[in-house]
Amino acid sequence: MSWNTITLATDPRGVATLTLNRAEKHNAMSARMIDELTEAAAQLNADDAVRVVVLTGAGGSFCAGGDLGWMQEQMRADAATRAMHAGKLAGMLGALNSLSKPLIGRVQGQAFGGGIGLISVCDVAIGALGAKFGLTETRLGLIPATIGPYVLARMGEAMARRVFMSARLFGADEAVTLGLLAKAVDPDDLDAAVEAEVKPYLACAPGAVASAKTLALTLGAGIGSDDVAHSIDALVTRWESDEAAEGIAAFFDKRKAWWMAT
Repeated sequence: MSWNTITLATDPRGVATLTLNRAEKHNAMSARMIDELTEAAAQLNADDAVRVVVLTGAGGSFCAGGDLGWMQEQMRADAATRAMHAGKLAGMLGALNSLSKPLIGRVQGQAFGGGIGLISVCDVAIGALGAKFGLTETRLGLIPATIGPYVLARMGEAMARRVFMSARLFGADEAVTLGLLAKAVDPDDLDAAVEAEVKPYLACAPGAVASAKTLALTLGAGIGSDDVAHSIDALVTRWESDEAAEGIAAFFDKRKAWWMAT
């Protein structure tokens, strides 16, 4: 299968590399990328030759969040259409979160908004020092809603509340403290650090790994359909707000929204 916004390659060991492939857009997520990631998750689940999956981004960034064109479409859409698109994003995150193979994040450059969501559904994520992270939605009058259940599951409430509402950017070391990353390494050491996470799985029974992951998801906090539906409803409601209209308009007009300090 061929895609336009992602690539998927598997080496002879059964290590698949799933790459967000919109480097010119800092791998920002479009509606098409969301669909293609969902398709890729299904393909990976069905491929018995795949033992481990590495999720990364092409070029200098991991994922800069939502594509600007996609955001403009959301602004023009009605509530039902917004809910449909949020549901697709939630479905993609859920598919990656429950992937039957270990999912290892290889993170560099920018990781904002939806990029944080992608990191949060990885079983482990390694980041390069110098990478920048942020849940930047509130600067635009929006909220990190659809990714919220996965971010909270990853960081825990106390840690998440340090960065969930402020839109503050933070570095790789703080991402480790928050539980988003397992480790932060020099950029030159990133591939070796990811390989160190991959290699142990190649000595494990793949069926046992899949069963253990399912058990971990079952015994953990769990993200139910009610949580997902609530996050979608919260996002749709926020999109209808005057603040969202002002924040998105100000962003595209390249001016400050009224709430921004001068």
